Amino acid sequence: MGDDKPDPNPNPNPNPNPDPVQAQPDPPSASAASKTEKETEKGMAQLASNPSWFTPKRLLCIFCVINLINYVDRGAIASNGVNGSRKVCQTNGTCSSGSGIQGEFNMSNFEDGVISSAFMVGLLVACPIFASSAKSVNPFRLIGVGLTVWTIAVAFCGFSFNFWSIAVARMLVGVGEASFISLAAPFIDDNAPVTQRTAWLGAFYMCIPTGIAVGYVYGGLISHFGWRWAFWVEALLMLPFAILGFVMKPLQLKGFSPVESKKALTVVDEDEGGEHSRREVVADESSKTSGCGALTMFVKDMKVLLLEKVYVVNVLGYIAYNFVIGAYSYWGPKAGYNIYHMSNADYMFGGVTAVCGIVGSLAGGFLLDRIDSTIPNAFKLLSLATLSGAVFCFAAFCFKSLYAFLALFAIGELLVFATQAPVNFVCLHSVKPSLRPLSMAMSTVAIHIFGDVPSSPLVGLLQDKIDNWRSTALILTSILFVAAGIWFIGVFFRSVDRYDEDSEHVNKANSTPLLVEKTTAEAV
Repeated sequence: MGDDKPDPNPNPNPNPNPDPVQAQPDPPSASAASKTEKETEKGMAQLASNPSWFTPKRLLCIFCVINLINYVDRGAIASNGVNGSRKVCQTNGTCSSGSGIQGEFNMSNFEDGVISSAFMVGLLVACPIFASSAKSVNPFRLIGVGLTVWTIAVAFCGFSFNFWSIAVARMLVGVGEASFISLAAPFIDDNAPVTQRTAWLGAFYMCIPTGIAVGYVYGGLISHFGWRWAFWVEALLMLPFAILGFVMKPLQLKGFSPVESKKALTVVDEDEGGEHSRREVVADESSKTSGCGALTMFVKDMKVLLLEKVYVVNVLGYIAYNFVIGAYSYWGPKAGYNIYHMSNADYMFGGVTAVCGIVGSLAGGFLLDRIDSTIPNAFKLLSLATLSGAVFCFAAFCFKSLYAFLALFAIGELLVFATQAPVNFVCLHSVKPSLRPLSMAMSTVAIHIFGDVPSSPLVGLLQDKIDNWRSTALILTSILFVAAGIWFIGVFFRSVDRYDEDSEHVNKANSTPLLVEKTTAEAV
């Protein structure tokens, strides 16, 4: 009996009835999961009492305003008021003083065209960088960084002192714009109602022609105070949105796991049961890749992108289209002034482009939603609208009457701008969600480096050679027929909408970045 009594437990347990199972220490994964669950419950309670200010419609409105300011800058620098005219000397030796940027810096038409395209250099370099960084840095914060750079660079344009200083400033403007161009459309595509996705994209891309048109008028008006004020005012308008990108709660894109932590992913796995460890490993590998193999991942993603025939054909048509539109936007007011002797070319081109851009872009989006937003239908709309628009624009420049020109050109622009939503719909839906930022970035790079970057200086060079604005405009417009033909080829390609085609753990963890918060708050 005495021998049975002793043997005190060397590790005393305050529980008088110890359970052998409970006595075992919790495995690290279980304790981490328990801690994560408690933190998540606390966060959900805070979310219920303090929901995000963002709603899908507010997000669309903010992005539309930012896009509008971006393209007001494009229109302003092309306007006669800001861009001005070069110094002209007569045979008798008398010289007229130039006006605006071209006059103050005494630039040739070629140099003037370079100024219009200089921001593209920064855009082309930065777009792939921002798109790739979205895998390791929250995309919403990247937009804030880009808008800050844009604001500083545009303000510096107002302090430029020669051709090279403003050229460098415009390059930095492109760097700032790159993050927004790459990431805004995927955010909108994620949060738009399913039956209105193309219409929402149409509303966003409507701001391109509208912004350029407003920029023409804005440049003409503000030139009375001096062309430098055009850039300073633009910087002030963009500053609140740059700050907003840092202070607002960051949003997450479909196809990307949250980069701030792995906790949100762990909670989702716990709810689904039995897959915790497997998905935690996926998150660890993702963070490792973003740190040391970013370049390898970029090359791998690029190979996948370039092998997608539907995407490639779509971008090729977009390049030809943008070659014309880019030159139109820059040389349009000057061509109109010289061909039809418009004393107020900025206002006329601005008004026509604004109305046609708004109506055309919205109509293209609504029409594609109406006939069923599929990739083959998008190609049909792209080819038909571009072909019809090319016919009307070409015919417009053949007439000597100003009123006939305006009527036909307005119809042509209306049809041409109907392509904005469908072409970007194809870019977004012909690739899986995790490749959408890169697809938008590379689309932007391609349409600029082969489209409007060379078109503005080349059209300026062509005009310097032939010295006939009407012939120059007709040659330029004929390229729209090429764009229509390329997009028509896309109709016959086998295409699949790949919007929901991505890694299972990413889709389930992050499928409705804005609307899920409301659902979570209500559940709590």
